[in-house]
Amino acid sequence: MIQVIHIEDILRKDSSFKEMPILDIRSPKEFAKGHLPGAVSFPLFTDEQRNVVGTIYHQQGRQAAILQGFDITGPKWSGFIRSALEEAPNQKVIVHCWRGGMRSEALAWALNLYGFDVFVIKGGYKSFRRWCYRIFGSSINLIALSGKTGANKTGLLRYMANQHYQVLDLEALACHQGSAYGSMGMLIQPSQEQFENNLAICLNNFESDVPVWVEDESMTIGRVAIPRTLWLKLCSAPVLELDVPLESRMEVLYPQYGILDKQFLKEATLKIKKRLGPDQTRAAIADIENGEMRSFIRRVLGYYDKAYQKSKIPFQERKWAEVLKINNPKDLPTVVKLLLEAAVDHNSLLLPKMIKKDQTEK
Repeated sequence: MIQVIHIEDILRKDSSFKEMPILDIRSPKEFAKGHLPGAVSFPLFTDEQRNVVGTIYHQQGRQAAILQGFDITGPKWSGFIRSALEEAPNQKVIVHCWRGGMRSEALAWALNLYGFDVFVIKGGYKSFRRWCYRIFGSSINLIALSGKTGANKTGLLRYMANQHYQVLDLEALACHQGSAYGSMGMLIQPSQEQFENNLAICLNNFESDVPVWVEDESMTIGRVAIPRTLWLKLCSAPVLELDVPLESRMEVLYPQYGILDKQFLKEATLKIKKRLGPDQTRAAIADIENGEMRSFIRRVLGYYDKAYQKSKIPFQERKWAEVLKINNPKDLPTVVKLLLEAAVDHNSLLLPKMIKKDQTEK
């Protein structure tokens, strides 16, 4: 059986396709640039072969391209079927190419001939990308957490996620902490396209009537950028600013950054030397080389604190805003309690509504 389905059929929260393998039959380079989260790379052609077939299609037409495609894949069909059986022993699969064209039609035909139930995504991967941008433009009830570097916003959001609050962890999706040191010397960022794909899936999983907690990020996080339609929503979202003393922020940052590779820290510091200034840059490099990590962190915080003040979106542009004095940002249960009290006061929301429904009902 071959059945054409829409991307929405797969991505609905109650979808019956959730456990079914998705075979992405585009070339490896196409897959690496961006793919449906959870999809399996199952290329019909190598990157070079795809270029050859594409050139023939544009120069000689569809039929010539089909013949070339079968010349390339002819000896491989039994291997494709065996590989599909490894991915889907029950012989039920979803397949797609770039826009639901010849590649997905060919594989669907072969798998169906063997005995698979094959579900082909109408419009292919292109339809998924359109769906992503519809998600970015949809309504979302954001509450932003703001504060200077070291206020433990990331730690707080991850604690809240573990407590079943709805949390949009943009830094986790971007694999970057947002500063010049944000890669931590080891994190590898996704492509812009894959970041958007992962982000859209995350947004789609939220309950629309429950607030979503998010850090008040700049538009770019390392090398990736928050889609503009979503970022504009973040800019106008209500904000709770965590006002944390310098020494308390030092205690948050030292265990995270004081242990990082010295060469990485020096290279990251040189990236901001124009903004840090020559004297402070030299002093920061010397701190790193001498193992004076608390002095280094304090010195760099001076720069980031000034940058934070300059980049803050004026409170009057927000739906509402409040500053919370936090002496111990590591006392996460207490900080969460303060956040909820402030949010409920401003939003007139019932406290249980701050948590996902499926958790409050248990």
